[in-house]
Amino acid sequence: MLYKCSSTIRSYAATAENIRAERGAGGQANNGRKGSACITPFKQGAVHTLLDREGTGIVRHIWCTIPPGNVAAMRGLIIRMYWDGQETPSVEAPLGDFFGIAHGRQRNLVTDYVTMQDAKGFNCWIPMPFRTRARITIENDSGSDVEMLFYQVDFTLGDVLDEEAGYFHAQFRRQNLCPLFEDYVILDGIEGSGVYLGTVIGVRSILQNKTWFGEGEVKFFIDDDDKYPTICGTGLEDYVGSAWGMQEVVTPQQGAPLVEYKNALFSMYRFHGKDPIYFRESVKVTLQQLGFGPRESSDSFYGEQSTCYSAPGNNEENGNCLFERSDDICSVAYWYQSLPTRPFPELPNQERRIADLLEGEEKGPERSDV
Repeated sequence: MLYKCSSTIRSYAATAENIRAERGAGGQANNGRKGSACITPFKQGAVHTLLDREGTGIVRHIWCTIPPGNVAAMRGLIIRMYWDGQETPSVEAPLGDFFGIAHGRQRNLVTDYVTMQDAKGFNCWIPMPFRTRARITIENDSGSDVEMLFYQVDFTLGDVLDEEAGYFHAQFRRQNLCPLFEDYVILDGIEGSGVYLGTVIGVRSILQNKTWFGEGEVKFFIDDDDKYPTICGTGLEDYVGSAWGMQEVVTPQQGAPLVEYKNALFSMYRFHGKDPIYFRESVKVTLQQLGFGPRESSDSFYGEQSTCYSAPGNNEENGNCLFERSDDICSVAYWYQSLPTRPFPELPNQERRIADLLEGEEKGPERSDV
């Protein structure tokens, strides 16, 4: 509550200049003039600690940036977060995907949770409570040095946390290509009570010139759900708020900031801040691989494995049908849960994270103030 003048909460910021986020220790370099604003260079293989503080508090805001237009760096810099002394990270994701855009691309994105302001300034506004310690690191696993890393982590200490306050989590996955007849798994293996917050989904569509990839349903298997989920959507573009295909659109809760039919690259997001999905014991989130288009496209590409069937709104009278697909899909799931955090599946290595994404790499403008 912004109008509450607390006598116990104090504000802090960790930066490249004030790494320990100490009081009265910011802006000392160069006699108080701007002199140590970034990590330069951020060496290949290095791990930099963005924040490491003990106490009870909340990470309120994270901002960072690197020189724009580097697809390998956006997929190669890995952000991790550890709460209350855990050795297992509760957050593990490439920089670009964590801040809302898949495939190592940068696009203007403004939501209530993550942003790429003007496609270059990365912000996260998701509150991240901790009770005894918060540690945030970033690793350069991009294959080369990154010229500059600017960052600021804003947090408070002295917060009074409700006993049911959960810990923030985020997890990246990629399957390139996904097996036919198998649903893509966005999140699984979660134990404990919590609330699902949102999803970033990237698709590299393999048959994009002739067919549409987005007919698959997003499903939430909650607690003791078995074969069928409690929550099931009507299609991928519907899940992110669109319909009848997809165009570029950005809203505070859902949208698609990257829609490139020519290059078959799509990035979309859906946050559940206004319709949270609660679970008591576990949650599993999946995406069907279903497309729509000419039967002959499915038959010619998949051969004997081709499937084609009808559903309301999609019939074969005009030669089109629904069919099983195999695309390149990636995702970041965001959620809160109680501790401990179960170890995540192994993060795809640098080669697997960046495979098939560098061709046609776009170069962005340079920073104007350095």
